[in-house]
Amino acid sequence: QCYVTMSGVVGNLPNVENMDIHYAESCILTPSDFPFSRDGVAADTAPNTETIALADLSISDLLTARQSGAVQNLKDRRLDLYQVAWKKN
Repeated sequence: QCYVTMSGVVGNLPNVENMDIHYAESCILTPSDFPFSRDGVAADTAPNTETIALADLSISDLLTARQSGAVQNLKDRRLDLYQVAWKKN
């Protein structure tokens, strides 16, 4: 479980080849679990509008979801299909 920020470039960038027109919609995504928003979107922006997406993100909610949330990606993995080896630096 993690927070994801997707941002894009909007507007015009003249005098740059193949970069003259931009279209994007940015957002801040959360895990799809109970302490977070129902649709997994903490904040989003209007399409093709120069604006900033802001959201209050709780690290403690994220840690709680990792330990006891409804979705347990790390605990539910299929060890019979692949193996994970952690590297020490």
